[in-house]
Amino acid sequence: MSTLNLKPKHRPFCFSVKGHVKMLRLDIINSAIAAIFMIIISVLALLPETTTFIVLGGVFGLLVAVCCIADGVLIYRKLLFNPSGPYQKRTIHDKI
Repeated sequence: MSTLNLKPKHRPFCFSVKGHVKMLRLDIINSAIAAIFMIIISVLALLPETTTFIVLGGVFGLLVAVCCIADGVLIYRKLLFNPSGPYQKRTIHDKI
């Protein structure tokens, strides 16, 4: 007789809590790289000529860089204060 080997419950990576944490870490890295890129492009756009549209594009580029930095900081704070997401186990005392 053969014995039946049961596999452990398989959850895809993107639906697990660790998967969400790793994706959020990648989002922080992505925000930092985007901010650095936008700062470089904006400063380079402001250097050669000073027409109105080039200055406007450089200023909006710097504004986008500030938004990318704010996005990274907010995600970092979410990971710092709530690393496992909204699916934390609660004790019986919290329910009462």
